[in-house]
Amino acid sequence: MVTISIVASGSRGDVQPYVALGNGLKVAGYNVRLLASDDFEQLVTDAGLAFASTGESVEAILQSDEWRKVTESGNFLKILAKMQAEMKHRAVGMAGQLPALLEGSDFIVAGMAGMGGVYSYAEHFNIPVLQAYVFPFTPTQAFHSPLVPRLPFGSVLNRLSFHVTRQMFWQNTKIMDNLLRRALHMRNRGFWGPFKSLNDKHIPALYGYSPHVLPRPNDWADNHLVMGYWFLDAAADWAPPSDLMDFLDAGEPPVYIGFGSMGNRNPQEAGQIALNALERSGQRGILATGWGGLSAANLPKHVHLISSIPHTWLFPRMAAVVHHGGAGTTAAGLRAGVPSIIVPFMGDQPFWGKRVADLGVGPTPIPRKKLTGARLGEAITEAITNTAMRRKASDLGEKLRAEDGVGEAVRFIDHCIKQSIPLHSQAAALDR
Repeated sequence: MVTISIVASGSRGDVQPYVALGNGLKVAGYNVRLLASDDFEQLVTDAGLAFASTGESVEAILQSDEWRKVTESGNFLKILAKMQAEMKHRAVGMAGQLPALLEGSDFIVAGMAGMGGVYSYAEHFNIPVLQAYVFPFTPTQAFHSPLVPRLPFGSVLNRLSFHVTRQMFWQNTKIMDNLLRRALHMRNRGFWGPFKSLNDKHIPALYGYSPHVLPRPNDWADNHLVMGYWFLDAAADWAPPSDLMDFLDAGEPPVYIGFGSMGNRNPQEAGQIALNALERSGQRGILATGWGGLSAANLPKHVHLISSIPHTWLFPRMAAVVHHGGAGTTAAGLRAGVPSIIVPFMGDQPFWGKRVADLGVGPTPIPRKKLTGARLGEAITEAITNTAMRRKASDLGEKLRAEDGVGEAVRFIDHCIKQSIPLHSQAAALDR
């Protein structure tokens, strides 16, 4: 049986789409191993996949006071510097354990995590690789990179912004890649990292988001494909807590408010903002504590507190959803067919927040640093009362529910493997 290794990194919203993809490949008859941090072992094994730990807990890192301070600052350069420090801290250990984690792979799927030695391992052992991302990473003139601050880019600068993003990630991961290549007696890569090599070898890239949300650019290579979202639905035997069901049954659909993996140095303040916004808008609410970004005590009867519930089950039962705008959470909100109110903290979140507003399926995003009860209350009221917005959200949700992003990606990968399409050159890569 062919063994496919999928390498994922980041928070749950980053990792879960790869679990969904892995589950689809497993159903198609492949042996699937997923590499991720310790936080996601149960998520991976519950999907019936083999789990391989890449080490430290992402949750522990993101909940540290240092990370919360950097995240709340919204300062892109500070966030980048902190990421670089974390990667340097992990480089030696990760470079040493990666060969054992990938041993026995017949095929490797990786996104951002591939830069930290994965592509080099595949190159050395002639293992076919495939790029897979949940946000745009291929340079294009159509829009700017989701991972850079919003600026008045033109078409030329749009493309440049992707090259800048790629370099930022490569500079953060090249120490790990260099260590692994040295151990495998390979020359270090040059300035361009793995990207020119991937392009020269025509390595495909699959994107796990919907073309209804962000159309595929015309200037991408033919093998860079937007497949549709990779959703992981709740297990068939999963049942919601009885107190949550009692709350949902007791009144009109509530508004969900939660910030997922985003932390706050003062989660109580975030909780009070949420409560104030619900009171101002006259709505019932569900507050999700997530990874410590929000907390509240002495809740009124019209507000219910949860820790974590599958979004694919919960969001369709909401009147609107308020969240940080991570790619995975945004996908779940849009698929539910209800308006989304984005409160971006960092990374690609402002990009998805603007996209939601541009599609007319949610109000203008509110940056976390500017979040107040009054602003959030106004946004909730708009999401509840704006009939055109609600209709557009419903229509988009219907289109997303009709897609089969996992199935499309699995069929592509299956075809490549069975037809022996040469995804990876047999020749040694040039020193880049």
